[in-house]
Amino acid sequence: MARTIGFLGPAGTYSEEAALLYDPTADCTFPTISSVGEAVASGEVEEGIVPIENSLAGSVIPTLDLLLSQPSLYIRGEIDLPIEHYLLTKPGTNPADIKVIYSHPQALSQCINYLEKNYPQAEQMASLSTVLCVSDMFASSVPAAAISPRRASELYDVEILDKGIQDVASNVTRFAVLGLSDHTPTGRDKTSMAFTFEKDSPGLLYMVLGEFARRDINLFKVESRPTKQLLGEYIFMVDCAGHREESPMKEALAALSDPISMLRVLGSYPRWNPNTSTPKG
Repeated sequence: MARTIGFLGPAGTYSEEAALLYDPTADCTFPTISSVGEAVASGEVEEGIVPIENSLAGSVIPTLDLLLSQPSLYIRGEIDLPIEHYLLTKPGTNPADIKVIYSHPQALSQCINYLEKNYPQAEQMASLSTVLCVSDMFASSVPAAAISPRRASELYDVEILDKGIQDVASNVTRFAVLGLSDHTPTGRDKTSMAFTFEKDSPGLLYMVLGEFARRDINLFKVESRPTKQLLGEYIFMVDCAGHREESPMKEALAALSDPISMLRVLGSYPRWNPNTSTPKG
């Protein structure tokens, strides 16, 4: 029986592109990141795909908060999707006549140099998403354009004025594949975890990170999130090389039980390989 895969909608977004790259049968959209997580946790869908990190903007906070608040959810895969912005218009629109350009605020900010150089006269207007901006463009009373993903140009009757208009070519968003369990070892894995300290004292974080260094485990990312209980209390989140069921990661996790008060492995999963689809297991 085919798996059901949910993703952050609507159709035509970068989240849909990532979902289709992971599984071409993905077709279940949800309006928010939290609703994707709830659908996975309740069993409505088997897996959910949500953005977790962007190479320019950093971590996607709602996804981190979802993982911390839903103990039944695990990361079981990742997808790295290059972000390429397209400039779309109604068919027949003269580029010189464009008075307003719609898109999500993040997309507008990622194309600011292009817009200032090529459309300095056009007003930039925020939309709810990089797909809904196409609807805003069609509804505009003046000549308008929209900044959207390639996928949106396939779903709507639009004309492509330009593509690759983002100011930084190496703009990539990492998506997390969520499930009720993580992935079996593949030999090329990554583990994400979160931990806190019951009492604050000098050197605690250094002590924890030292357990990885002594075992030659590479750390990809270290960041902190507020516990939302007391000001100045934080949850530390780490991405590192290796699988929780295999050495040396298994020994490192066991050694962390002493200095920390809470440790939650958010998942072990295959590191993204752009040349092959994510192994499913």
